[in-house]
Amino acid sequence: MTAATDAAQLRDRPFRYFDFVMAAFVVVLVLSNVIGAAKLSSVGGFVFGAGILFFPVSYVIGDVLTEVYGYARARRCIWAGFGALVFLALMSWVVVSLPPAPGWEGQTAYESVFGQVWRIVIASITAFWAGEFVNSFVLARMKLLTEGRALWSRTIGSTVVGQAVDSLIFYPVAFLGVWTTDQVLTVMVTNWAMKVAWEVLLTPFTYWVVGGLKRAEGVDVFDRGTNFTPFRTQV
Repeated sequence: MTAATDAAQLRDRPFRYFDFVMAAFVVVLVLSNVIGAAKLSSVGGFVFGAGILFFPVSYVIGDVLTEVYGYARARRCIWAGFGALVFLALMSWVVVSLPPAPGWEGQTAYESVFGQVWRIVIASITAFWAGEFVNSFVLARMKLLTEGRALWSRTIGSTVVGQAVDSLIFYPVAFLGVWTTDQVLTVMVTNWAMKVAWEVLLTPFTYWVVGGLKRAEGVDVFDRGTNFTPFRTQV
């Protein structure tokens, strides 16, 4: 049984599964930057970064966090993910910079996987931060406007806007001047479309997870009176 509740009334309430969803969000985010970022793939002549298979899942989990637990708790998760990405970048730089042991021949391969260009790292972290906050804000506001109906409209609608912000930041900052302007625009638009398509395909899964969590937690959070600033971590 779920009860529609204003987020402000749940500030001190413990949740059974919030920590697990938060952990899943951070793990998927970090893995998409470690596993996916290191490989370009080609299917049917279409070349894409393998990270596109994983990164959109973080938006799905972000939708679940905002829909079930509210914007303020989703905001804490976004900051946790931001911190994890910064830590990943710093640790990768430290480990890659360490001199290899005599006779060890894996340094070149290691650098190719973990030695990311700092321009791309900064673009990735900044785009994630802005895109996720926009995604969460749009979903929370749309939930109020729709009075909690038509979940699909706000999960897809928030992803359309959030992923657009992410792509508009990441590709120009990372590749403008390295690729031609036409290449940047083409990759930006096609990858945005693929990420949104992922959200659409995963909509039944999102419904299943959201419904299960709302029943398990016994709440349906609405962000009435919520402070939507991204620059805080308090619930």
